[in-house]
Amino acid sequence: MRGWLYKSQGKRRGTIVKLDKIYTRGGDKGLTSLNDGARVSKDSGRPSAFGEVDELNSVIGILRLNLPGPSAVDEMLSRIQNDLFDLGADLATPEIADPKYPLLRVIQTQVDRIEREIDGLNANLAPLTSFILPGGSAAAAYSHLARTVARRAERAMTTLNAEAPINGVALAYINRLSDFFFVLARHLNADGAEDVLWIPGAHRDNAE
Repeated sequence: MRGWLYKSQGKRRGTIVKLDKIYTRGGDKGLTSLNDGARVSKDSGRPSAFGEVDELNSVIGILRLNLPGPSAVDEMLSRIQNDLFDLGADLATPEIADPKYPLLRVIQTQVDRIEREIDGLNANLAPLTSFILPGGSAAAAYSHLARTVARRAERAMTTLNAEAPINGVALAYINRLSDFFFVLARHLNADGAEDVLWIPGAHRDNAE
């Protein structure tokens, strides 16, 4: 997944995206382009980070297909998928001196919205009495999968940040997103009533 720059058009923002041909052969030697024009190895920090974000977006697509139908949750996930393309663009764009267009960065209002949604989902959850095993409903299981991929993306972004500082708000956003998917999984399991709880040491006696 590549990020991109965007330009302001009055009160509208137009993304500069044009895909006429899907394969270009430009990456056949293991290199890819960043938004500043630099060519970097596909396993270097930035492609690794926005690649994890791309995978997270794909998992969310599967999660949405396992929801019972149109809902407020589906609308939340639709917004998050769009945010993740913003995040990919952010990660694919190093700091550029005197950019021709404003750089597309994740901003605090996106973090604030996720926090409000977490609080709303968490309001009716049953108190936790143990750690949770991923499962219950299919949608909840996919939400747990999204949570773990979000954590992996956060680790990749943290590694990148140690090499070349990135947008701190982007790091906050991905951190908050894993919390969102944990709470969402419980919400999708009848607000916690259908959670599968960890029972410490439950099978040690008959392990053989």
